[in-house]
Amino acid sequence: MICPELVAGGKGFLQIHFAGGQVGHHFGRVVLAGCDSWPNTRSASVRLHLRNRKRKENPMAHPVKGVDHLFLLTADLDGSAAKWRRMGFTISPCGTHSPAKGTANYTIIFERDYFELLGIVAETSMNQHQREMIARDGDGLRAIACRIDDARVARDALAEFGIATAPVAEFARPLPLPDGSTGEAAFATAHFAKEEVPAGIMFMCQHKTRDMVWRPELQSHANGARALGTIFAVSDDPEQAAAGYARLFAAGQVLPSEDGYLVSTGSDSASILCLRPEAAAARWSPEALAGTPPSAFAALRILVRDLAGARAALASGGVPVTEGLAGGVEGLWVAPSETSGVILEFAEA
Repeated sequence: MICPELVAGGKGFLQIHFAGGQVGHHFGRVVLAGCDSWPNTRSASVRLHLRNRKRKENPMAHPVKGVDHLFLLTADLDGSAAKWRRMGFTISPCGTHSPAKGTANYTIIFERDYFELLGIVAETSMNQHQREMIARDGDGLRAIACRIDDARVARDALAEFGIATAPVAEFARPLPLPDGSTGEAAFATAHFAKEEVPAGIMFMCQHKTRDMVWRPELQSHANGARALGTIFAVSDDPEQAAAGYARLFAAGQVLPSEDGYLVSTGSDSASILCLRPEAAAARWSPEALAGTPPSAFAALRILVRDLAGARAALASGGVPVTEGLAGGVEGLWVAPSETSGVILEFAEA
């Protein structure tokens, strides 16, 4: 077997050049099994890259294990919750954050990840940037929260990889429980620096009270939803964007897909598909794409247990759908006017 060519890439990546012109990207250790010989690592750039990567790998492992949850920022929190209920999702009771944050949320909980509807309930200095985003672009899927164990340990580890993050912030919010009592969900978060993220917002989220978030009564949905599937990002340079996203995950890898570049983010974790604007418009429609904020993620695929059940739940809620997904995948999608600013795909898995 002839091994692929190994080429030093930017920001800690190796590019793996396969026969036929395909290029893969990998952040971290590369294993090439069954090769007759190893790729040529005699060039100074590759030697320097390998030496720097080995130095960074040894002190601390990359801490980001995948996608924890997403949030959609909306000007009408209760109205958005009503839209998602109509689509067959079980919505949590409304949770309010601190007076300083001036925000509140509803969550849609799956087995390993979840989706959050986030809105402004009081104008404060802490939510000014969120209010400006809504005023500029409207509702949309704004952020990816990443799965970690400990926010402070993760921040130190990422510094070893040359990845900049903001200081850790800790907060908690009350959570109404089924028996009428109130629990508390507590978190520690650290945002990736703006220059580290190709588009959208990304941050790390440590759950201090997982049992308060992953409530069993919230995980059953009339539409059969079971997990976040794929997050869709639109970029004029999707290959570069994909490499940027992959760098932020321990298992981040990029492979070309039929119409873009697909980022795997970890085990049991949503992937990120980066598309050119024209590919995104062809995948759904120019009108649907125009209904999403250009600075947000354009679309999200939800994995469901049974597509027929999802179709029935959407019909019961009076939600219009378009049948068929790109690449011949069986599924359907809902326009952003019905979801508060994100194209929402449903596919069985």
